[in-house]
Amino acid sequence: MLMTMKELLGIAKKHNFAVPAFNTSSSMILNGLLEACEEKQAPVIVAIHPDELEFVRDSFLKFVIDEAHKASFPVCIHLDHGASFSQVMRAIQSGFTSVMIDSSALPFEKNVEVTQKVVEAAHAVNVSVEAELGTIGGTGEGGIASTDNIIFTQPEDVKAFVEATDVDTLAIAIGTGHGLYPKDVKPKLRIDLLKEIRAVTDVPLVLHGGSDNPDSEIAEAVKNGVQKINISSDIKTAFYKKCREVLQDQALREPGDIYPPCIAAMKQVMYHKIDLFNDADKVKYYK
Repeated sequence: MLMTMKELLGIAKKHNFAVPAFNTSSSMILNGLLEACEEKQAPVIVAIHPDELEFVRDSFLKFVIDEAHKASFPVCIHLDHGASFSQVMRAIQSGFTSVMIDSSALPFEKNVEVTQKVVEAAHAVNVSVEAELGTIGGTGEGGIASTDNIIFTQPEDVKAFVEATDVDTLAIAIGTGHGLYPKDVKPKLRIDLLKEIRAVTDVPLVLHGGSDNPDSEIAEAVKNGVQKINISSDIKTAFYKKCREVLQDQALREPGDIYPPCIAAMKQVMYHKIDLFNDADKVKYYK
C-alpha cells in the first residue's frame, strides 16, 4: 500500500516505533527490501537520493510504485536530500509520495524560505515534505563519516522552523554522521537534546546517518521520539561484500545465480534494523 510520509509516520509516532528508510539504488536492493518487510510485516520507506535517481532513471519509479501498490505493508517513496527546488519538482512529477529539501547548510531564514516554497508546491498535490535543521557529520573518502562538522539542532529553532514552514517531518542533528565511522571515532547521540526537541514539536523526527551507531543508542532514540531512521551504508556493505565473495567463482555470469545470496546477506541487516526500530508487526496499525 502506497502512502505519504505524513500518513506513515503519524501512526509510527502514535505507537512509538521508527520506520527504516532504506536507500534503494537497484532492483536487487528493492527486491530484498520488499521481501524483508513482507516477512516482518513492517512499514518501510524506499529512499532514493538524487544521485541514485540519476543512475536508475525516472522510469525506475514506475517499478517501485507498482510494487508499493501490490505490497501488503505500507510503503512510502521518498526523495532523500533533495538539494534544490528543481530536484524536488522532478521527484514529485515522477511519483514520489514524499520529498526532502535539504537547505540545512543555509542560514536559518533562507532555510525557512526555501522550505516554505517546497511545502507550498508539494502539499498542493498531497506530497509530504521533510526538511533538516542543523547538520550531521560529513562523508569522507570511501564513505567514511566525519563527526567534525556537526552543528547540533537547537530546540528553539525547531519550534520556530516548524511553525513557519508547516513541514511534515524534520531531520535533526543530535550526533550522527553519514557513512561508516573510522575505528577511532565513537559516535555519541545526544538523547538529552532529542528530549528537548521532542518537547517543543509534534512533527515526526528523523535521524540521518543511522547505519553505524551503537544499537543501544538507536533504541534509546526510538523510545524518545524518533520516527524515521535512514539506513544506507549498512545494507550496501552487506550486499556488496557478499557479491565480492560470490564473484570469486569465475564461472558465474547469470544474475539469478549471483544475486540471491547477496540479497539474503543484505536482508539479515534489514531484519536487524526492523527489529531494532520496533517496526516489526506494525502493519496491523494501518488496517
